[in-house]
Amino acid sequence: MDIVKIIGVGFIALIVIIILKQYRPEFAIYASIIAGIIIILMVTDTLSGIISMLQDIANKTNINSGFLQILLKITGIAILTEFAVSICKDSGESAIASKIDIGGKIVIISMSIPIIRALLETVLKILP
Repeated sequence: MDIVKIIGVGFIALIVIIILKQYRPEFAIYASIIAGIIIILMVTDTLSGIISMLQDIANKTNINSGFLQILLKITGIAILTEFAVSICKDSGESAIASKIDIGGKIVIISMSIPIIRALLETVLKILP
């Protein structure tokens, strides 16, 4: 089971971080970043499977593939933003974390405008 492996990496990283904080606290953040990267790499196969399944569904249902790409990019931005925010909070920089969070939300909103526009145009076509 993949989740057991992910939890295992997380717990091992936690133990390493606790030990590092006692002796070399400046290296604890590096251990946290490395653990996060390892976990992300562990789920890339699953993520690529999900992406290919969504592309197959989009092709079968004649959904605009551009919209699917936008949604996948938005999801990636949300995941990366959350990762960066967590790293900043772990290192005690809540102010920077909140700025990254706001920046990620603004980028997501700006990327979603074509989908919102298409949705509104569809609604206007339906209304008399």
